[in-house]
Amino acid sequence: MAALLLAGCGGGGDGGSKGNDKIAGADTGGKSSASASASASVTASRPEITFPSDAKNVFEDTKTGDATKDAVLADSALSINSVDEAIFKGSASTKALGFYNTDKALSSSITYVQGYIKDKDTWIGETRYFDRKVTLSGSKEAYVTYCSDESKSFIKNNKTKKVDRTPTTANAYVLYHTTLARNADGVWQTTDIVSNRGDKACQP
Repeated sequence: MAALLLAGCGGGGDGGSKGNDKIAGADTGGKSSASASASASVTASRPEITFPSDAKNVFEDTKTGDATKDAVLADSALSINSVDEAIFKGSASTKALGFYNTDKALSSSITYVQGYIKDKDTWIGETRYFDRKVTLSGSKEAYVTYCSDESKSFIKNNKTKKVDRTPTTANAYVLYHTTLARNADGVWQTTDIVSNRGDKACQP
């Protein structure tokens, strides 16, 4: 598996895909639609996450029939969205990033976002998250695995405005293994992320 990561976007090619590793070993994916927040556990202080009009994350498998698992999936999606929002805003100090991520996941996401900022990059298009599965471990820990399809999302340079639309390859599909912990406020924070770009389990 690749190293920990947090939000990557990719057109799927080796050069212009979101998934293009800007930080050694980091491959995560993260874009998301506002719908993910609807089923998240209710907390008055939850920060709002906003995306530009030309970027979107789509999350499948949002309902499992189990309220706890649904809350885990909702906060997992918001964790992904928080990383992408930081990329869009060009700042690793956004409120949502530290709200939905902690420990190793937070440090790796900050590094990931800083890679985009350094290269003056962002991303556009749509990233799809599918085959999302939750395993609960007690009442305060959970594991979520999921795939991302970055074939319709592309790296865009903020300075030149150039969009790198590379052809779709196996690298547009990423398998993620994440660990989440429920904090005192009831938020399921992502604590660790490991990804494997090009994993056969996520190939169409």
